[in-house]
Amino acid sequence: MTPVCGATVQDHVALAEIELCGELIIAASAADEERLSQDRIDEVLMGLGL
Repeated sequence: MTPVCGATVQDHVALAEIELCGELIIAASAADEERLSQDRIDEVLMGLGL
């Protein structure tokens, strides 16, 4: 099926996963330690409402 000209298709699951990965990357880049602790990962996820 060909999309209608000018129409956009949004995959809400994919967009949510991209946002999640972005937030985890930001948290990891700001962390002093080499890896994020499970507690810090949980904090990031809770901040996203997950």
